[in-house]
Amino acid sequence: MRVLGISGSLQARSSNLALLEQARSLASAGVEIAIYDGLRSLPQFDPDLEEGGPLPVVAAWRRELDASDALLIASPEYGFSLPGALKNAIDWVIGSGELERKIVAVTASVNHPERGRRGLAALLTTLGALSVTVVGGEPRVRGPAFEQGLRALLAALVAAVREREASVD
Repeated sequence: MRVLGISGSLQARSSNLALLEQARSLASAGVEIAIYDGLRSLPQFDPDLEEGGPLPVVAAWRRELDASDALLIASPEYGFSLPGALKNAIDWVIGSGELERKIVAVTASVNHPERGRRGLAALLTTLGALSVTVVGGEPRVRGPAFEQGLRALLAALVAAVREREASVD
């Protein structure tokens, strides 16, 4: 099972990127978490840019999504919303369909339980434009229960993918 990890933050030392790296280390056997690091390379969404064919960087983003069974998005809250780079990446695939019917786990690495909720709500609103199955949606507070909460989210994500696969067979 291939899970594409996406950090909504562009910071090199983001706590959300650290969450994805920890998730990768906690993944059970048979589950690969590949971390996507191309958000900063995507141009601002403009369908006119693809009049001559798909842009290579956008085509690569779409291939990463196509090659994944599920997504794990860890995103900070910027100005009570989701980061612009993450929204832009989603905009690039709303019309092309690579996210359609995907299982998407959503969370944020935060230092206080009330942080990150508005950003995640905005992300869930954006994902509502697609036919995705959302798992999670709550921020993960850094501290003693962080790893346990992350393990539970990963287990729910894997279970949702397996359930979907079983219903297709």
